Amino acid sequence: MWKSNLNTILVIDYLRFVLTEECPSVFARNVSQALKDAYDHWTKASDKARVYILASLSNVLAKKHEAMMSTHQIIESLQEMFGQPSIQIWHKALKYIYNARMKESQSVREHVLDLMV
Repeated sequence: MWKSNLNTILVIDYLRFVLTEECPSVFARNVSQALKDAYDHWTKASDKARVYILASLSNVLAKKHEAMMSTHQIIESLQEMFGQPSIQIWHKALKYIYNARMKESQSVREHVLDLMV
């Protein structure tokens, strides 16, 4: 559901292409102005999409992903977290949560955040 909502926002603002297209490379010696303009357009759209993605996340997830500069990195990380997990990953996560114990000096908030991550 989160991915569908995010895709809708990115399509409405004509930003979806940053998830499907590579950034134009302008690191060659003789680069045309058109290629430079395409690079500028792509980077500005990617920055805007990144802000939309981070704004749509919970505070905990946004904090975890704010250091990632690429929209591709953020989407891949979210897909790993919320995509269709394999049965082994699902079992491992449930086992971790079931066996997790709160440390003596740990606050409840820290314990819950640890379980969420």
